[in-house]
Amino acid sequence: MSPALKGLAVHLFTATGAVFAMLAMLAAVDGEWDMMFLWLVVAFFVDGIDGPLARRYEVKKHAAEFDGVLLDLIIDYLTYVFIPAFALFKSDLLPGWTGWFAIIVITFASAMYFADTRMKTKDNSFSGFPGCWNMLVLVLFALSPDFWIILILVSTLAVAMFLPLKFIHPVRTERWRLLSLPVALAWTFFAGWAAWVDFHPESWAHWGLVVTSVYLLFAGIAQQLLPSRVED
Repeated sequence: MSPALKGLAVHLFTATGAVFAMLAMLAAVDGEWDMMFLWLVVAFFVDGIDGPLARRYEVKKHAAEFDGVLLDLIIDYLTYVFIPAFALFKSDLLPGWTGWFAIIVITFASAMYFADTRMKTKDNSFSGFPGCWNMLVLVLFALSPDFWIILILVSTLAVAMFLPLKFIHPVRTERWRLLSLPVALAWTFFAGWAAWVDFHPESWAHWGLVVTSVYLLFAGIAQQLLPSRVED
């Protein structure tokens, strides 16, 4: 296979995320939250490996007709932001005005963040919370906390999108990657399992979700507090 075809194949692989997003949305419309999250987990997995493939096969050089970054952002907004926000609004987790508040804050703040040219740091981490609302909403479905806790989390993370706080990319952030990548894979496994058992309250996967989510959320901030000898 020629380099051009390999590059095109990577773009086509990335584009499957849009199909998984549609399948997730159809499930969400029917209130089938377990299937919705299963499709989002599949999309999350695709998003995690298409970047390394794009760099491996140099798509910017061999398949430059398609903008892989733009394609990725479009799909990410659907799977990370739009569909999870819809699910949060349609679920029983946020009553009355609280659901409207959450979806307005999530979609508006995320649109601005995704267009921010300063979202990446020098070490390929994220500057500000990277809009991983799919991860947050899945954990909320699993734990079903009080709606005030949800509002506080949504508000805090929306503000954190525009603060100089570092959030790791499990694949691209080199520092602690030997730990971060397995933790991200573990999160994907726990998320898929939790959705598979329809978020059964006694599922052991919930504890795995909490532990891995805490690490992924705070690892970058910990790196800021414990700077390495070599500047990022």
